[in-house]
Amino acid sequence: MCAPSRWGETMALNGKTAIVTGAAGGIGYAIAERFLREGMRVVIADIDAQKGERAVKDLEKLGQVLFVKADVGKSLDVHNLMASAIDAFGDIDVLVNNAGIVHAADFLDLKEEDFDRVLQVNLKGAFLVGQAVARFLVEKVQKGGPAGAIINMSSVNAVFAIANQVPYSVSKGGVNQLTKVMALSLAPYGIRVNAIGPGSIMTDMLASVNADPEARNRILSRTPMGRIGEPREIASIAAFLASDDASYLTGQTIYADGGRLPLNYTVELKADED
Repeated sequence: MCAPSRWGETMALNGKTAIVTGAAGGIGYAIAERFLREGMRVVIADIDAQKGERAVKDLEKLGQVLFVKADVGKSLDVHNLMASAIDAFGDIDVLVNNAGIVHAADFLDLKEEDFDRVLQVNLKGAFLVGQAVARFLVEKVQKGGPAGAIINMSSVNAVFAIANQVPYSVSKGGVNQLTKVMALSLAPYGIRVNAIGPGSIMTDMLASVNADPEARNRILSRTPMGRIGEPREIASIAAFLASDDASYLTGQTIYADGGRLPLNYTVELKADED
């Protein structure tokens, strides 16, 4: 059993080590950047080696950062990721399971291999990396070390569905349940597991949609705050969940969606000003 911190005491993130998957760009990159600014050492994992190396060059001015090419849906890659992190920094305190992909297709047209591919990365990947890091953290706690935190990346699509995003919606619903079972399993060790469920965030994945005025208006019409979120806003939640400021929070999904989930109608848009 791991004893909780006394009230008023918080564990600074400075000096801690984090693994962030899918961090060569987008939300993962923003989280890695925020962690580095908090004084953490960060291991970036991504399938895109070229993009990952560029990310490291941009981020290394902020602190200690390492890139490891990894397909999170493959056990061997996960093993190598863990080994690289421990070899480089000697420890792991925080995991952010951010790696994710999408595949658009109507339910009637979706191919089996595309369904499998999305679930392998988004759900199986979160399980494989989460289990590997959890085993490391449990062993550390049993030796008297501090407990860590695991953060899974969910989505508002875990709650509602988009007809042409079948495997993505299914995978994110699975991530919510995975978060709960992990949290229950690891609670006796003081290891916290939570998830973040972003709404529409300004990433490369959303750029093409945002460039289409009709599609952008459709997004904003269902977003009460009237704007698209920024990756740094998700990174702020990740920093909170990684810290002892969230010491009594586990098994939860925090939705950062500009008010989208509570909305059961569309909102009137303000006319663009020239």
